[in-house]
Amino acid sequence: MRDINIYNTLTKKVDKFVPNEPGKVKMYTCGPTVYHFAHIGNLRSYLVEDILEKYLRYAGYDVKRVMNITDVGHLTSDADSGEDKMLKGAKREHKTVMEIAKFYRDAFFSDCGKLNIKTPDVVEPATNCIPEFIHMIEVLIEKGYAYVAGGNVYFDTSKLKEYYVLSNQNEEELQVGVRDDVEEDDNKKNKTDFVLWFTKSKFDSQELKWDSPWGVGYPGWHIECSCISMKHLGEYLDIHCGGVDNIFPHHTNEIAQSESYIGHKWCNYWFHVQHLNDKSGKMSKSKGEFLTVSLLEEKGYNPLVYRLFCLQSHYRKPLLFSYDVMDNVKTTYEKLVKRTSSLSKEGEVDKEIFEKYQNEFADAMGNDLNTSQAVTVLYDVLKADTNDATKRALVEDFDSVLSLDLLKEQEEKTADDGLKAMVEDMIAKRNAARKEKDFAAADAIRDELLSKGIEIKDTREGTVWKLI
Repeated sequence: MRDINIYNTLTKKVDKFVPNEPGKVKMYTCGPTVYHFAHIGNLRSYLVEDILEKYLRYAGYDVKRVMNITDVGHLTSDADSGEDKMLKGAKREHKTVMEIAKFYRDAFFSDCGKLNIKTPDVVEPATNCIPEFIHMIEVLIEKGYAYVAGGNVYFDTSKLKEYYVLSNQNEEELQVGVRDDVEEDDNKKNKTDFVLWFTKSKFDSQELKWDSPWGVGYPGWHIECSCISMKHLGEYLDIHCGGVDNIFPHHTNEIAQSESYIGHKWCNYWFHVQHLNDKSGKMSKSKGEFLTVSLLEEKGYNPLVYRLFCLQSHYRKPLLFSYDVMDNVKTTYEKLVKRTSSLSKEGEVDKEIFEKYQNEFADAMGNDLNTSQAVTVLYDVLKADTNDATKRALVEDFDSVLSLDLLKEQEEKTADDGLKAMVEDMIAKRNAARKEKDFAAADAIRDELLSKGIEIKDTREGTVWKLI
């Protein structure tokens, strides 16, 4: 098991990672609200979290990663006010909320696939867990951490000694600076109280509603992550991931309700990824046309160029997007793939050199996920005074984490060459059978090729074939 040090938002420093259970990691990711396409700023967080998960596995840990899908209850203010994002999407496209949720969930995972982002072990939509939400809220009321007012259920933040545990700011600064734009809710005892369950809501046309002990309604946004995490990972979580904009109020509220519910510390490490910015500031969906993976493809970029773009910067630094930079990274990526794909498999791997560079790669990744240094180690390997077999083995090893498909071109060429050789051999056997007038054998070969998705056709120039 290799050592890993990561920045922990909870302690405000780089900590050595020590899971609750030796060798096993329980990891939770805040998933998308599926009311629109994900922009590449959203996807930076998922991409970095993917690298973290893959490196944990590379380092020898058994990882179980869970992610929610928000398909109900997320408001545009990310607090308890504003328009419901799912309802907003449904109105925009004249579809039902669940039609919107399915379409954009599929689109999200399609984008993730193009970026080589692994699907988490468990993906749970919020709408699957209404009984769990209701149970947690009932317990919070029984324990005196929640109250009913105006038909809604609220969490009482005044009952906590440390509500602002994830933030560097004090209570007065947060109340004035962060929550000042939140619409006043006369039902709340305290300005920072948040809704656990809505019944008396201004969203009269809310499509998704469920029976509850407090009336027909739907859950608040924050409750879902706590419940979905505990449902699949238990009461002790190792790493909770998200973008920096989730720190307050979303993750702050998750800690408040989770630890009040279970009665002990919930999560030891909080991992947050900085924003992707363009010239006008933080990337968002409210600016009209926003940058998506599909748009990058339309402009001629392989999505993995964007992955390399992200890898070249540290995840805790804001990243500035521009097409000029993307053009440079595209050139870099194409040269890198051309170089790695040319590596021969011939020869023996030099174990001493392999171990040397593998340790350098691990040192970089274990140092708060320093991906830019890890990429530098990759280049050092390609320049090293050693044979291709060793270089190729190291590239393959590193790419299990970097996921840049550095050897895919070579592997596809090898596969294509192997397919061609197999088909030509079978066509030769078929021609020999036909020459011997063994038409049954010839037909059997044709049928076997057809079962493999290969169609053959006899022409004046000879037998030709194609994939179908």
